[in-house]
Amino acid sequence: MRKWLIILILHQSQILYSQSPNYFEHVEPIIKKNCIPCHRAGGMGPFSLGTYEDVSKRGKFIGHVTKLRYMPPWKADLNFQSYKNQRFLKQEEIDLIQRWVASGMAKGKNKKSRSTKEIIDVRLRPDMTLSMGSTFTIPSTSVEEFRFFSIPTNLPKDVYLSGIDFVPGNKKQVHHSRIMADSTQKIRGINGLSELDPAIKAFQKIPLTDEFLYGWIPGNEGIFFPAGTGKKLYKGTDLVLNIHYSPSSKVQQDQSSIHLYFTKSAVQREVKTLALRESDIANQPFIIPAESEPSFYINYLVENDISLISVMPHMHFLGKSFVALASTPMGETIPLIKIENWDFNWQSTYVFKSLLKIPAGSTIHVAANYDNTSKNKANPNHPPKDVTYGWNTIDEMCNLIIYYVDYQEGDESVEN
Repeated sequence: MRKWLIILILHQSQILYSQSPNYFEHVEPIIKKNCIPCHRAGGMGPFSLGTYEDVSKRGKFIGHVTKLRYMPPWKADLNFQSYKNQRFLKQEEIDLIQRWVASGMAKGKNKKSRSTKEIIDVRLRPDMTLSMGSTFTIPSTSVEEFRFFSIPTNLPKDVYLSGIDFVPGNKKQVHHSRIMADSTQKIRGINGLSELDPAIKAFQKIPLTDEFLYGWIPGNEGIFFPAGTGKKLYKGTDLVLNIHYSPSSKVQQDQSSIHLYFTKSAVQREVKTLALRESDIANQPFIIPAESEPSFYINYLVENDISLISVMPHMHFLGKSFVALASTPMGETIPLIKIENWDFNWQSTYVFKSLLKIPAGSTIHVAANYDNTSKNKANPNHPPKDVTYGWNTIDEMCNLIIYYVDYQEGDESVEN
């Protein structure tokens, strides 16, 4: 009996495999899950994949880049930890796309398939969109530019954010952006100032309400927080942008925007930010000598029970690999993030599938490895030079940004 059952299963599998796949039944679910979050109108991708026509006219290209696992780009080791926002194709999904392309990219029957607008989560419709007050002219100096901007929210009362996103106005030139919160309204004269301007030092003496509200870099999506939680913005808060522009040999323009999403229900817990940075490194100084491959370590003691929402590691071009985990007082190990092959050009906020409890007394360990040798093709210095901390891409950084809430019983089952 068992032998015949096995034969029957194999026969059914052969029939299924022999069937030519079509778009709506087989390919569209893969595209919706893994491609449309970026490849949609207004998304990070350079073109939309919201319709059969969009996908089929690029079918051979999609087949090629998915076979190579160049797309969808995903850097974290899923054997170490899994995430809600992971974009990673199974081998059978890659094979299915190959078969679809090879068999002529059949359309199939659209069984009331949702439109692209319906596919996109309703949370992606912002409650408030704030743009830079005026267009900024990116100079043609062929050097990196770090510029500051202040954007008033004019909020009439305190609010909680359920999510936040950054939309670059010039996708080619905006390399990354850090969003901070200022409730003093004393930084409004900062618009367009360079990080090198002496006046910046005066502004930097003003304490910020939130030194890291959100960080954007190509590859990073907007962050959305679990139900019942929210990031607080005080009445009259100004958002402070620090935008890194890539070098340009011609004058260009930018007017970037921020999307804010307000909580629709009562907030029981405030979302907080834990930023582990270069000053937290245990084996100081943070210097990476030329022709060396050093590692740096951070060990952060967690004093109270907390529940992690997400993690975002950050290094520059010399970054080689990054790993973070927590060790508990009970001797358990909680994996957070592991990236074997660091890619400066594709960095993400990695959102856990459910809240991740880190008990009081645990230590968060970070190990960041760097390659400042001639063999590192991404090294911006040829020949290599001694490198230390700095915001420029020829400098280096070592960050782990964590969104979390204070723990409450049952968090382990709370989905992000």
